[in-house]
Amino acid sequence: MDLHRFAAGLFALAVVTVGAGSAVAAAPAPPTVPAPSTVSAPVGHDVTLRLGQEAAVQGKDLTVRYTRLVADSRCRPGMQCIWQGEATLAFLLKEPGRGESTTAELHSGPRTGPQATSFAASRIELVSVSEDGGDATVRIS
Repeated sequence: MDLHRFAAGLFALAVVTVGAGSAVAAAPAPPTVPAPSTVSAPVGHDVTLRLGQEAAVQGKDLTVRYTRLVADSRCRPGMQCIWQGEATLAFLLKEPGRGESTTAELHSGPRTGPQATSFAASRIELVSVSEDGGDATVRIS
């Protein structure tokens, strides 16, 4: 093999490799979670939380914060899917008065995990998730 052809091939490979790296670096950054805002949530009623938002449960030492969309395999609008799919959401559960907290991952359907959890003598249930995963409706009882 001719040394010039070898050098040209190696240069072309380097250009492709650098170009591929540039494409990866140019990918959009994941959405950032805004600073938490707090809404009041009556016991036994549905409350919708935006990503990063927190619900203070009336009459209880309990807050529930929607922290992130962990996974989303749901069928997108306009698509035909064999399985509807599920979304998995992460929540931070706190008892501010006691200084206790835990995290929970709740699922929009029963196939991949729990739709509800218990904490601070309360039940937190994921009722629904918006199409884009930016809103989660929970029921706290």
